[in-house]
Amino acid sequence: QVQLVESGGGLVQAGGSLRLSCAASGRAVRSYSVGWFRQAPGKEYEFVAAIRWTGVTYYADSVKGRFSISRDNAKNTVYLQMNRLKPEDTAVYHCAADLDTGSRYYSASVYDYWGQGTQVTVSS
Repeated sequence: QVQLVESGGGLVQAGGSLRLSCAASGRAVRSYSVGWFRQAPGKEYEFVAAIRWTGVTYYADSVKGRFSISRDNAKNTVYLQMNRLKPEDTAVYHCAADLDTGSRYYSASVYDYWGQGTQVTVSS
């Protein structure tokens, strides 16, 4: 199985940028579909972006054009580059992995492996 550790969160002003990292160990991350989800206080997990094992990427409408997901096979890490951040992007961001989500890449319930999360706070 694969273990995931997120990093890169922090406090940033609106309009700023952050890059989150999801470092994998135990298995090669290129064999997995990896998704980023976020959870604000009192809310459900919200899909942010995903990269299938094929390399195909998907984004939530709310982040399309601002966020970018990528994978570095040599570093066994998946990244989420977040630009033009807004206060509504504030949440705990988690990465998750599954051998193959199929077409349900947007559903938290299909992912078997999760990291502990990293806090992102965007001030106005």
